[in-house]
Amino acid sequence: MDTLLALKPILTALVLPATSGLLALFALLFWAWRNRLRVAGLPVALAGAATLLMWLLSCQAVAIWLSVHLLPQVRPIGPEDLKIQQVQAIVVLGGGVENDAVEYDGPTLSPDAMSRLLYGVHLSRTTQLPLAYTGGIGWAGQTEQTSEAEVAALVLSRLGSTALRWQEKLSRDTRENALLTAALLKNDGITHIALVTHAWHMPRSVRQFEAAGLRVVPAPMGYIRSDVGPLLQWLPSGNGLRESGWVIKEWLGLLVI
Repeated sequence: MDTLLALKPILTALVLPATSGLLALFALLFWAWRNRLRVAGLPVALAGAATLLMWLLSCQAVAIWLSVHLLPQVRPIGPEDLKIQQVQAIVVLGGGVENDAVEYDGPTLSPDAMSRLLYGVHLSRTTQLPLAYTGGIGWAGQTEQTSEAEVAALVLSRLGSTALRWQEKLSRDTRENALLTAALLKNDGITHIALVTHAWHMPRSVRQFEAAGLRVVPAPMGYIRSDVGPLLQWLPSGNGLRESGWVIKEWLGLLVI
């Protein structure tokens, strides 16, 4: 089973638009070249359709539309809401590590993980609730690298900020995040948490943490949105393709859990 799960990063990359779209274009153009004297019109037409689809998936307007229509919507929440609902702890879900950040001469969190951590710190400071971080070494990581939870603790020490009460260091994916964090928190009598992750990642994460036996109040951040004008939202960008990929990945994940 672990061998199969270790293939998750590769299989995910093959499914998402950046890789699957380019592979489809390559295959169709190769087909057109092989059949250039016979039925080249069909593969060329399909290649054109694939190009149009890649264009659309690279537009932020499409990414926003997909996030609204494919994923359950989660409303933002504030510190007062957490107090009213008597949350016991805040759990930040890991989002990746840069293992060899030359500017720090060592590891640091990825931008996505950093934004989650900063929002978790904000909630912790304003509510005085203890803070947990869950993240080990993902399936795509190197075995010798530092766990993400340890890197998060290092980042907070660099900032002179709120310390982590709990560090879950062994998980490799969201399911293990939930199971191992639940076991860690229940040892201290914690069963009711606020979960911090990106809004597009929240529906699947809540399912996993509730399945692990925790009561979960979603504390989403990082919504898929845009500050640029409508016309620019319809021009392809790397950010648009990345966000469309996030939504498609989470939508597929919700179908299989």
